[in-house]
Amino acid sequence: MATKKSNSKTTATVAYLTIFGTIIAFFMNFEDKNQYAYFHIRQAMGLFATFFFISFFIGYFNSLMISGAFYVFFIVLWFYGFMSALSNSTKPVPLLGAFYQKLFKMVGED
Repeated sequence: MATKKSNSKTTATVAYLTIFGTIIAFFMNFEDKNQYAYFHIRQAMGLFATFFFISFFIGYFNSLMISGAFYVFFIVLWFYGFMSALSNSTKPVPLLGAFYQKLFKMVGED
C-alpha cells in the first residue's frame, strides 16, 4: 500500500510530463487535496502555459538563435521543476515560480 507522501510525490512528478500529465495529476490529487502536489501542479501549469504563449510569438521569427534560446530557457525551467518534485521540495522555478503560484492560486484552494 502506497503512503500519502508517495502518492503526492507521484502526482507531483506526473504533473511535469506534458500538459496531459498536468491534467491527469490534477485529477489524481482531486480526493487527497495534497498541497505539495497542488504546488507542483500549479508550477507545471504555469510552465506549459508560458511555453505555449511564448512559442506562439516565437513562431513568427525565422531565427534559430531566438527559437533555440527559448527552448533552452524552457527546458532549464522544466528540469528545475521536475527535479524539485523528485526531491520532495517545494522550490518555485526561477523567475516565474512565485508568479505561477499567484496566477493559479484557485487550483488547490480549500
